[in-house]
Amino acid sequence: MRELLYRIAEGYVPTLSEIENILSLNEEDAEILFKIADDIKKLYFGNSIHIRGIIEFSNYCRANCKYCGLRCSNDKLIRYRMSKEEIINCAKEAIDAGYKTLVLQSGEDLYYTKEILGDIIKSIKEYADISITLSIGERKFEDYKYLKEVGADRFLMKHETADELLYNNLHPHSTFNNRMSCLKNLKQLGYQLGSGFIIGLPGQTLRTIAKDIMLLKELDVDMAGIGPFIPHKGTPLGSEKPGSAFLTVKVIALSRILLKRVHLPATTALGVLDKKYRDKAFFAGANVIMQKIEPYNYRKLYEIYPKTLEDKKSIKQERQELEIYLKGLNLEISNDKGDALIL
Repeated sequence: MRELLYRIAEGYVPTLSEIENILSLNEEDAEILFKIADDIKKLYFGNSIHIRGIIEFSNYCRANCKYCGLRCSNDKLIRYRMSKEEIINCAKEAIDAGYKTLVLQSGEDLYYTKEILGDIIKSIKEYADISITLSIGERKFEDYKYLKEVGADRFLMKHETADELLYNNLHPHSTFNNRMSCLKNLKQLGYQLGSGFIIGLPGQTLRTIAKDIMLLKELDVDMAGIGPFIPHKGTPLGSEKPGSAFLTVKVIALSRILLKRVHLPATTALGVLDKKYRDKAFFAGANVIMQKIEPYNYRKLYEIYPKTLEDKKSIKQERQELEIYLKGLNLEISNDKGDALIL
């Protein structure tokens, strides 16, 4: 296994069966996987972690994903939309606190037209030279094109699962082919592209996850969010068991070894499920962490999965505490925007 991992690190593309075998490693044997992933992360990114602020500006969603608490059929959720002014002011406060990248994320909420989103992007860009990532779901090519032209730098849209039948079953509002078309359009338009998938979806196998990793390679992503499934009681999958935090970290590590240059976050979901494994992820290939920065009265309503909020603090205080946490792990804080690495 050690020899196989070093071969992958040197450029060998593993078979799906070899990926399955790697992902089957036990805790003790997985340490070599984590060590090689950490070495590659340090080769490309040093010991630095990128902190990115995420503004979840609307929990309205036209989609009906069977695993997501924001799904349009969840009539128990109180819905909200932040105004343009709220979003821009939140962004400015985050920039003043030290953020160099902001993620504007929402459910698939078409209330925010390309013009509304464009005004928000332009206002933030006029305030400071930062990178803006959009995570707003499936849109028309013309919308993506316009938003790129007015200043959006990156786009995050997970493919969720590479199993087409499973995808279509979990996403009754859309199709796997449409998701792939959107991702390819974004790449064509020159966005720094982020995708990713969920570990532990009911019906998923290690072969599915192997295909997920290879799909990231095929899409030539610049960032990949890989997090565990956490059931939400307001969904059809609410009684299913959560995904494995250990398996999630193994997938992050193998993705680092295979993809090398991509930005890989220790996801919020991983931290909610098991903080020990979130810490472990930083020493198994992860080089990014996301911090929620929208007002607290909205945070509690952006409930893709159930979570507990900590005590209310300012954006600056939260940033400082996050830096202290990372430095306590003997990690450094990146001071740049964390653009895609071009090899």
